[in-house]
Amino acid sequence: MDCTKVGKLIAHLRKEKGMTQKNLADAIGVLNKTVSKWECGLGCPDLSYWADLSSILGVDMVQMMEGEIISNKPDSGNIDKILFYVCPDCGNILVSTGSASIFCCGRKLERLNLVEKTEELGISIEETDIDYYITFNHPMEKKHYISFAAYVKNDRVLLNRLYPEQSPAFRIPINYGGKLYLYCVKDGLTVYSDLF
Repeated sequence: MDCTKVGKLIAHLRKEKGMTQKNLADAIGVLNKTVSKWECGLGCPDLSYWADLSSILGVDMVQMMEGEIISNKPDSGNIDKILFYVCPDCGNILVSTGSASIFCCGRKLERLNLVEKTEELGISIEETDIDYYITFNHPMEKKHYISFAAYVKNDRVLLNRLYPEQSPAFRIPINYGGKLYLYCVKDGLTVYSDLF
């Protein structure tokens, strides 16, 4: 670990947050001389302080330990390259349209890969005055259910969160074309592009 690089990064991040060395020291429970020592490169934080530093400074702990923050490439905004992520701990659903490091509950998430359609869902689409009412046949049990349905077209992602024991149905505004993504917690992510 390069203490000089780490120290410079801590100083930069602290100043970015508008904190003094004393503010940071008080927040993690050390003396401000300790923070000064880190920032001068005369030592690195003890392992027990990294999680707090990461949280307070709002940065990935691993990158902070390496002494540099690696920026993602600028997002081209191409909705056709949409990626979905689901946190295995809390179930949060996250979306990106470019390469990104996505973290939730302290873990780096891997994007969901599309899988072959393993079952016929019997998707039914009923057009009402202002929206589509979409239903499908799927068990909505605690260990086997559709967690989310996402309709993607042009510059929009309409995300519908679904839960176990809920009716397998949702509504989206009428909009011809686009793709429908369904994520089953057991079978994975599938896409349907010829429904609308």
